[in-house]
Amino acid sequence: MPSERIDAHHHLWKYSKEEYPWMLEGMEAIRRDFLVADLKQAMAAGRIDGVVTVQARQSLLETEWLLNLARHRPFMRGVVGWVPLTHAAVGSQLERFSANPKLKAVRHVLHDEPDDSYMLRADFNRGVALLKKFGLRYDILIFERHLPQTLEFVDRHPQLTFIVDHIAKPKIKAHVLSPWRENLRELARRENVYCKLSGMVTEAAWRTWTENDLRPYVDAVLECFGPKRLMFGSDWPVALVACSYKKWVEVAERATTSLSPSEKESLFGGTAKQAYGL
Repeated sequence: MPSERIDAHHHLWKYSKEEYPWMLEGMEAIRRDFLVADLKQAMAAGRIDGVVTVQARQSLLETEWLLNLARHRPFMRGVVGWVPLTHAAVGSQLERFSANPKLKAVRHVLHDEPDDSYMLRADFNRGVALLKKFGLRYDILIFERHLPQTLEFVDRHPQLTFIVDHIAKPKIKAHVLSPWRENLRELARRENVYCKLSGMVTEAAWRTWTENDLRPYVDAVLECFGPKRLMFGSDWPVALVACSYKKWVEVAERATTSLSPSEKESLFGGTAKQAYGL
């Protein structure tokens, strides 16, 4: 029986300009609702069996909405939600939401914080330190310039599982590999850290990128993490500004043809299951 294919990173939303201010000019393709029916269509095109649904707004209402959607949909294997980690009462929020077994992790949009060292704040770390107690993981959303701070952040929580989103958003458009590659290699030395092969086309030139532009970054992240700690993600529908769902699946498959069948099974499903406890 063939193994299940898991998309470890996608979003859903009911679009409004006020709630999604990060959808700027040039992103018209995603300035609309993307709901479960749209997701099912995309999954079919990419031959994907299950998904991990990730927050797109820093809102408890969104976290509750995503969990309610996932509750009775077996193909929605898990949710990465948002809770106010810096708040003194975050423990009660974590207790409430973690009662739903579909909540697998928490994420904060770190790369949009004006302070590049936000992740090192004492109040933020107090909240993160509670996640293990509730059986949760933490998704790290950063740009490559945040990797030095991320090393210190991760080392404060050696018992917690971390998942790096979008290979830490290197400067693909500018064809810059260093110091992203070296910092990522150092981060990958921590065995409690996983990484998502996702979000790459939106860091490239949206309309003119080629697979050759992406290849050095795919090769580097495979070298750093290996297929046992690297997982496929679509970043749909954000990625639609640069690439269809089906095309990104095919690009990822072609970029990893050197892997053995068991390694491909890890990359396209097994790693996500292990990291998120799906």
